Amino acid sequence: MSDGCGVVGCDVVVIGGGIVGLSTAYAITRLAPGTRVTVLEKEPGPARHQTGRNSGVIHSGIYYRPGSLKARFAVKGAAEMVKFCAEHDIPHQVTGKLIVATDRAELPRLHALVQRGRENGIPVRELGPAQLAEYEPQVRGLAAIRVGTTGIVDYGRVAAQLAELLTASGADVRYGAEVSRISRRASGVAVRTTDGTVLRARALVNCAGLHCDRVARLAGDDPAMRIVPFRGEYYELARPELVRGLVYPVPDPAFPFLGVHLTRGIDGGVHLGPNAVPALAREGYGWSAVHPRELAGTLAWPGSWRIARRHWRYGAGELRRSLSKRAFTEAVRRLLPDVTEADLRPAPAGVRAQAVLRDGTLADDFLIQEAPRTVHVLNAPSPAATASLPIGREVARRALAAMGARV
Repeated sequence: MSDGCGVVGCDVVVIGGGIVGLSTAYAITRLAPGTRVTVLEKEPGPARHQTGRNSGVIHSGIYYRPGSLKARFAVKGAAEMVKFCAEHDIPHQVTGKLIVATDRAELPRLHALVQRGRENGIPVRELGPAQLAEYEPQVRGLAAIRVGTTGIVDYGRVAAQLAELLTASGADVRYGAEVSRISRRASGVAVRTTDGTVLRARALVNCAGLHCDRVARLAGDDPAMRIVPFRGEYYELARPELVRGLVYPVPDPAFPFLGVHLTRGIDGGVHLGPNAVPALAREGYGWSAVHPRELAGTLAWPGSWRIARRHWRYGAGELRRSLSKRAFTEAVRRLLPDVTEADLRPAPAGVRAQAVLRDGTLADDFLIQEAPRTVHVLNAPSPAATASLPIGREVARRALAAMGARV
């Protein structure tokens, strides 16, 4: 509601129109009907960054430490995402996926994943080479596990549906609304956008993804982390008939990326990737995308250098695969021996908003911090899209508590 002077009043303002921000706003309208919610998104539409630039996998939660937010929310979120898509006629499939060991050294890690999956309540089936071939005739491996609850969806469609539901419920979803200033007082929060509009709210939720640490500092809070952007580069498989479903390597537990995998999307195409290389801008979807000020901020953060020293061997391999199509093809051939360089066609890249602590620790779990009348979502990479509905409820409850509402 505007007073005619460029000032808008609401109860909760949510910064960020990705799937987590929209899910949070949606949860607020469900938990506390009548609450006035405004979503501010700087892009001309929803889901323009992490949400709309991923492989579209509904993750099972098998990788995550039992009891962690990631494990709890991914397992619950996968089931809720399937139900939400069914209710709103959003195309999706529960395909299951294979995690394949191609080297004997990976077998202990594969067996550990079986145990972790069972601890998280996820149905897991162990496969030998012959059983693997029944699911994926062109994939080679020493052993595999099948995770039955994994699926695929277009998260951009999910985000668009959430935005429609919010608008229908009376919420205000504003695009092209970039935040330039935040002022916090005992009575509430004032947010100014670059067009001069001021929004006054009783509580603020920061779901700004790639820019969440910057928004936290605008609010006067020290998030004790920085977003270090990692670009994930993909290729599309020219012969999609080589892959029936989803095929993953055994991940390296020392790094929070899953390695180059094979993903048949909801459109029938097969994506190969991603690798993970440092991006030279928060929205750096290619090597030519450089933002000097953002890059300087990344380089000035002590944690960035500590990551480089700790993981330089892993990083060198990722850079090699980024700069060499042959090297990327070699990584794919570990799982899919018949693939050639000619089978790989460039596909759009994504950027992961990875929270890095001062000591160089890569935040492994979802990171949500609270301040007076404010909730900051500071680390929500994959599987955040899968887990977005339960994450949204958790953040919504905290936001409503911050403004003194009872749920």
